[in-house]
Amino acid sequence: MALLIFLFTLILIIWQLQGLGIGLGALTGTMFTPISGVSFTEVLAISATVGNTTITLIALLILCRILEQAGFWRGLVLQLAVLGIGQGRLLFLLFALLGALGTIVLTNVGMALIWIAPVMEILVLLRLGAKTAFAFVFTVSFITEAASLLFPVSNPVNLLAVDYLGASGFRYVLVMTPVTLVAIATSLALLWFYFHRDIRCTYDLTHLPPPHHAIRDPLVCRWGMVILGSLPLAYWMTQEHSLPTCIVPAIAALILLALAGRWFPSNTTPTISVGKVYHDIPWQLIGFSVLMYFFVLGLGYFGMSHAITHQLETLSSWGLTLTAIGTGFLATGLSNLFQNLPTVLLNAIAISDTTGSDPAIREVMEYANVIGCTLGAKITPLGSLSTLIWFKILARKGLRLHWFYYIRLSLILTLPILFLSLLSLAIWLPWLIV
Repeated sequence: MALLIFLFTLILIIWQLQGLGIGLGALTGTMFTPISGVSFTEVLAISATVGNTTITLIALLILCRILEQAGFWRGLVLQLAVLGIGQGRLLFLLFALLGALGTIVLTNVGMALIWIAPVMEILVLLRLGAKTAFAFVFTVSFITEAASLLFPVSNPVNLLAVDYLGASGFRYVLVMTPVTLVAIATSLALLWFYFHRDIRCTYDLTHLPPPHHAIRDPLVCRWGMVILGSLPLAYWMTQEHSLPTCIVPAIAALILLALAGRWFPSNTTPTISVGKVYHDIPWQLIGFSVLMYFFVLGLGYFGMSHAITHQLETLSSWGLTLTAIGTGFLATGLSNLFQNLPTVLLNAIAISDTTGSDPAIREVMEYANVIGCTLGAKITPLGSLSTLIWFKILARKGLRLHWFYYIRLSLILTLPILFLSLLSLAIWLPWLIV
């Protein structure tokens, strides 16, 4: 019965290409989760587990959208174009690296929502051509995903895994720092090798307006820079005092909402429409991800988590390196079937249920699960929320990408990046085990 529900839901989700809302497919399947063995008490327990991640994500998306309405991101892209001094390949590197930097504090989902659109607008103004534009936006998407491994808050997948396992944020960063560097370096090298012929060597800056012309609300932009710079310290403080991570972005979003809406002083007219910020949040895609939690975990209660636990216990006898690689690729496969957010939680439950495993083996499984659900989920559009948003932004800008072409290209690039990242985890983690 669970398999039939899954297949029915998957068909409805894919039918979104014909105009059916993607959240409706997940909702239909979720309505039948009690049939697969999930009680409403268990649904409430799952809601508590994913609540911190969901609130954090929504707050960060609101923050990103306010800054977008203020012209912050467009002004930043224009400034990068100036710093690129007319060299197309330097601009390619600048866009990718700044996207990675923004991901660290704003999540890969936030950067997918607000970074791709201004990059595409500037590329059109620079008249760099369709091939160059695709090389830029595809590279930015991959690099932001690789960079999102660094901090727990950089990706909802990381935050969900850390919250469920009760892991230390400091330990997570210590383990993931070299892995993230390997993932970024490998991604840049492969993407450069694949796209370097499509990147125009030079561009003409005379087609661009000055960066300050893009700023619509200087007050919000100034305070936005202060808030973005303060977020890493604030996240660290919540970890130190065992507070929910969502407190930080929620407060930051409220401050920017107050500034954008000119709640004080009240006699000034706002230049940003707070209502538009609300409507620009991809609520349907967020709802799809949340509903998929219940649907996939319903399958888990039906017996899938036990099957995953059995596979992981088999992998644990192969040694640390093969366990890391095997767990990462298992997470990759499941993420592209069920989406990465519910998959990382399902796998975390399965890992916690394993018996007889060495603590080092279990720890490498936990981190390999995160890597597979982050990097590996890029293979199909349904694999991650950030990729779904990326496709939506491209379609809005008139660049419609065929799923088959995307999957073929993503598969070629993702597998070596994933393998080397998992290998770096297996090499680095033993040095941290006392």
